[in-house]
Amino acid sequence: MRSITIRRPDDWHLHLRDGAMLEGVIGDTSRHFARAIIMPNLVPPVVTTADAKAYRDRIMAALPKGDRFEPLMTLYLTEDTSPDDVEEGARSGLVTAVKLYPAGATTNSHGGVRDMAKAMPVLERMAKIGLPLCVHGEVTTPEVDIFDREKVFIDTVLDPLRRRLPDLKVTMEHVTTSDGIDYIRSAERNIAGSITTHHLIINRNAILVGGIKPHYYCLPVAKRESHRLALRAAATSGDRRFFLGTDSAPHVDPLKECACGCAGIYTSINTMSCLAHVFEQENALDKLEAFASLNGPAWYGLAPNEDTITLVRRDTPVSYPAKIETGAGPVTVFDPMFDLFWDVN
Repeated sequence: MRSITIRRPDDWHLHLRDGAMLEGVIGDTSRHFARAIIMPNLVPPVVTTADAKAYRDRIMAALPKGDRFEPLMTLYLTEDTSPDDVEEGARSGLVTAVKLYPAGATTNSHGGVRDMAKAMPVLERMAKIGLPLCVHGEVTTPEVDIFDREKVFIDTVLDPLRRRLPDLKVTMEHVTTSDGIDYIRSAERNIAGSITTHHLIINRNAILVGGIKPHYYCLPVAKRESHRLALRAAATSGDRRFFLGTDSAPHVDPLKECACGCAGIYTSINTMSCLAHVFEQENALDKLEAFASLNGPAWYGLAPNEDTITLVRRDTPVSYPAKIETGAGPVTVFDPMFDLFWDVN
């Protein structure tokens, strides 16, 4: 196959940051994606509907001229979040989901939830009105190995929550383990999972073998090869419960290349090329549209995009920059460690 035309894709998990960084990266998403679920872990975080509106306005102001893009806003769940404000935001159409960060799980998550009981009034209201909860599915207790955090979260937090609130719609974001895939597949209803571009390509060896490589460090951290293969099988299966959420997360190089580097991989610029490569390897190019363009909208109750993009397989490798320059500083682009031949035409 030399070309494939699909509905314009959406990104169901995206970090745009703010200020100069936002202005530097937004075009890499709006060039190919029609919509994206925008993460709220700014400093300070996007906690209220008013915060979400202000952030949305800043995103729209930063869009390159002529680009059409719809940011789908989320609220950062805290133990003090107002159920009434959440419902108001949802009913207005401004708020698409609420994001659960266990405190300390990832970048700018220190204000997240420590005691799930204190967040229960908000979660009960969300279950009642049908507003999805997006979860960063890891525990943060120090005695749990970092490679086991997702499985322990499922067993100790997620499954008890879903048993208590079976009507709560949960997106398990950036699934990284076969345990997560199996848990979603085993559920009767009300749970789905987003999968990142980079977790389909790298395992933990990419971070650690031959020296520490900070630009492959992300949270949740990449796992064993067996987990990567489980993710690829799920993503390329056509199963409606799995869809693309890049978790593209820009950090300037000095904050990655230091003694305590930030977690995050920047993939917005080359995600579609990477995905086409992966799906071609799995003999599943016919399933790419479902993963990137159809399953996510269906889960969030939205229509798929009407317009399309065409991916073309070139005879020579497609060139992407090693870094992009932003007003905040240089950001290293994800290197999949193989040549990319698929290009968005």
